[in-house]
Amino acid sequence: MNTKTILANLAYEFQTEKTLYSHEHFIRQTLKLAKKAEGKTLTNPMVGAVLVCTRNNQRDIIGQGFHKGYGKPHAEIEAIEDANRNGYSDLSRCTLYVNLEPCCHFGKTPPCTDRILSEKIPHVIFGTLDPFKKVAGKGKKKLLENGVQVEFGFLEDECRELNKVFFKHVKTGLPWVTLKMAQSVDGKIATANGDSKWISSEASRKLVHRWRSQFDAVLVGAETVMKDNPSLNVRLIRGRHPKRIILDGRLRLPDKATVVHDALRSQTIILTSESAPLKKIKLFRERGVKVYTFKADGYRINIRKALKKILYEEKIASVLVEGGAVVHGEFLKEKLADEIAVFIAPKLIGNGRPSVSAELAESIKRSVTLNGVTYSKSGDDLLLHARL
Repeated sequence: MNTKTILANLAYEFQTEKTLYSHEHFIRQTLKLAKKAEGKTLTNPMVGAVLVCTRNNQRDIIGQGFHKGYGKPHAEIEAIEDANRNGYSDLSRCTLYVNLEPCCHFGKTPPCTDRILSEKIPHVIFGTLDPFKKVAGKGKKKLLENGVQVEFGFLEDECRELNKVFFKHVKTGLPWVTLKMAQSVDGKIATANGDSKWISSEASRKLVHRWRSQFDAVLVGAETVMKDNPSLNVRLIRGRHPKRIILDGRLRLPDKATVVHDALRSQTIILTSESAPLKKIKLFRERGVKVYTFKADGYRINIRKALKKILYEEKIASVLVEGGAVVHGEFLKEKLADEIAVFIAPKLIGNGRPSVSAELAESIKRSVTLNGVTYSKSGDDLLLHARL
């Protein structure tokens, strides 16, 4: 083996070791762990943690864990308990990695900072600061004041993206909203007589069911329920059912509609106006359906106020809006949507019902601009995904 080959191999080994043992490497492990709780944490963030111990110039993960659900132990505690189960009771020479700043307040569980200090963990490295006002740098400060070495800002963009839902509702008091549409190439979601089954492919419908299992709630308007009588549950994959939100200012919802009649009716939420028929409100509530009434302009509900209400009352931090055209238009007009997913089927309908029914722009220059657009295949369909 010549000198050039030996040096190349040494350089490769050094780079590999550097990658394996970098802070970014371990933060990436926390992100993988955190993602296991997707769709289960409600208004809490997704967090993963790993405990790393250095022995004989080797850095090993001795404990790991993630926040498994709303009200359950935090990732840091799970990682510490895992290390204890693995036979490690002395953590005074370990480094704790976590994708989000450790909490320092009493909520559903005690402060993670207190447990970190009691375990005498000397070094904490996290991805990004927690925007929640009871933390927001205070966790970092408490650790520093008690002699813990703290570093942060590793893979920060990825850490923020993973918890975009959490960051959104903490900063704005509103849930993360994704608009989902399935349309023909010429922008129609149904024929002129209302036939819409099925525009999108089976693969696309299966993907939507996966999304439903990851979102806290699915939202549609009364027109969609009256026309299609959808179940709005998860059937094509194994997963949890989302809550079902029906936007219905006049409360025109038929009392035999699936969403107010099936076994999952207690997971149905109706948003209506104070002018809605009291008899019908009472009927639905007696069935276990949740009905929220709001002051309205005629029968037009203030969607922004309604979203804030369900965030705090129902712990709904993410909403998948599935239609129809008027509802999509309202969310776009009021700037309440964060992203959009459009399944474009290789079909032409001609005269039919548009995917969005609203006057959004007087000119092309003022049209709604999509950002960070990506395209991918979904069965025979083209899936456009973008931020608003």
